[in-house]
Amino acid sequence: MIDLGFSYNRLWKMLIDKGVKKKDLREQLGLHSTTVAKMGRDEYVGMEILDRLCNHLNCRIEDIIEHLPDKK
Repeated sequence: MIDLGFSYNRLWKMLIDKGVKKKDLREQLGLHSTTVAKMGRDEYVGMEILDRLCNHLNCRIEDIIEHLPDKK
């Protein structure tokens, strides 16, 4: 697991606001269930996945992912 300090909470909120279920998004984009599970745990997913999400949801990357600064 790569801990990069990013959160996908904005994506999950957007899906709720649009009435889209994770399963439906996964099927529409052809994502593997492990990819969605990784995002659920705020783990690394490739830029290609993020690009596909942004294009599908017609949004910017900062609308679906947030950088969390180190807590040093």
